[in-house]
Amino acid sequence: MLLRNLDQARIVLAITVAIFIAAALGLPGFLDPGNLIAIVRSISVLGILALGMALVVIGRGIDLSMVAVMAMSVAWYLHLLNAGWGDHAALGVTLGAVLLIGAINGVLVAYAEVPAIFVTLATGSFAFGFVRSQVITSDAVNVPARHWILTLGQMRPGGVPADIYVFLCLAVAAFLFLRFTKWGRYVYYAGDNPVAARNSGMPVRPMLVLRYVIAALSAFVAGLLTAASLQSINTRVVNSTLLYDIVLVAVIGGIGLSGGKGGVRNVLIGAALIGIMLNAMTILDIPQLYQNLIKSTILLVAIVVDGLLNPRDEQTAQQGDI
Repeated sequence: MLLRNLDQARIVLAITVAIFIAAALGLPGFLDPGNLIAIVRSISVLGILALGMALVVIGRGIDLSMVAVMAMSVAWYLHLLNAGWGDHAALGVTLGAVLLIGAINGVLVAYAEVPAIFVTLATGSFAFGFVRSQVITSDAVNVPARHWILTLGQMRPGGVPADIYVFLCLAVAAFLFLRFTKWGRYVYYAGDNPVAARNSGMPVRPMLVLRYVIAALSAFVAGLLTAASLQSINTRVVNSTLLYDIVLVAVIGGIGLSGGKGGVRNVLIGAALIGIMLNAMTILDIPQLYQNLIKSTILLVAIVVDGLLNPRDEQTAQQGDI
């Protein structure tokens, strides 16, 4: 009962502030404006991905294809541009592919009732394998010269990178959707008890498809911002720990894996903690192997805590969950 009464978001926020103060006092260069902007910029891309993941997890699902969609769709888009395609045609083809993958994920989970973890793992692997073997010939694809993506990456309104503004706008849009729209409330109802939501007449299955489509779109936007920042996209990111970072942001921020709980505030807090922690470990020159060990340990602890704070009920077990 004591654990259930705790507010995980406030606890994580306090830990985030404590880590920030400790890093500011003990790490040289942590408070440099360039480093602070780098932290917020890394949080932006991770946060956009986590917003899409949160929308799926709140509705009792999970999307393991997001990183593959992010990398491979943007790599295909840039490849078409470098091959001489017009911007509108290349963007239309890749955006259509992104929507198709999101729709396939949603249809298979909602109507075929295949567990989300297997569906999204399969579609992510297919997207990576198809694009890497049939479309592009190298791991990295550069942004063409004088393209709008480069312009986006160089924009600094008020001295702040443009991708931070994009993240804030998407966060506000997600907040308004979840808090003030009918379909946003349906996400919570379906996540809390999908059978009761369906029996009450809510469009549970179409809404589930919509969530996976939105998650795919958020991955595409995150990929575009990554390309704008780095002036290229590297498909090897699919094999990195980014996917675990996304899940970590959602879970540690307070998005319940049992569904029906959480929101944009939880994503912001979780992304801030992970962004600051990763930056501090980089300044300390901690090897990547140990960084992954630390992150995996935190993820394991977060999942255990989530299980205590948000115990899975009988309805969750019957639905198979994730």
